[in-house]
Amino acid sequence: MAKSKPQIRKPKSAVRNSAWAAIRLFAMDVDGVLTDGTVAISSDGTETKNFSILDGMGIVRLHKAGVAVAWISGRPSGATTARATELRVAHVIQGRTDKLMALQELASQLGLAAAQVCYMGDDDIDAPAIAWAGLGAAPAGSMATALKAADYVPARPAGRGAVREVCEHILASRGQ
Repeated sequence: MAKSKPQIRKPKSAVRNSAWAAIRLFAMDVDGVLTDGTVAISSDGTETKNFSILDGMGIVRLHKAGVAVAWISGRPSGATTARATELRVAHVIQGRTDKLMALQELASQLGLAAAQVCYMGDDDIDAPAIAWAGLGAAPAGSMATALKAADYVPARPAGRGAVREVCEHILASRGQ
């Protein structure tokens, strides 16, 4: 019996401009979305993560356009706090593994409906939030459950411009 070739799935990329234009909050996971999913921990316990400057610029541009940004991470991290502070990310939620509940609470606090929220995540615990959001995204290397829930899969990889790609779509829908 011959082995069948694995099918290469075309990334999801067709999202209507009106869906991008409705977004008022771009929330995302950190590890595996803003980073490549790896964490370096030194023998003294200090942690480092690599964040993309491209993604940072996209986040700064969203701020200027009046779009709220949130980071929702399942684990607390000083590196995440430092980068969020540098980028002036107003909503940083760490240590919450129920991403859907955290996202819904934040949307409620901001007076936003699901259709006004974009959520980007890469793992099983992100899938419910990706599915709930009006526009869900997952980097190409994400777990199958996240990819299945996503409306959009960026061409750029996690930690290397995937977030920026989503930011650019949101901004382009506003003519910026």
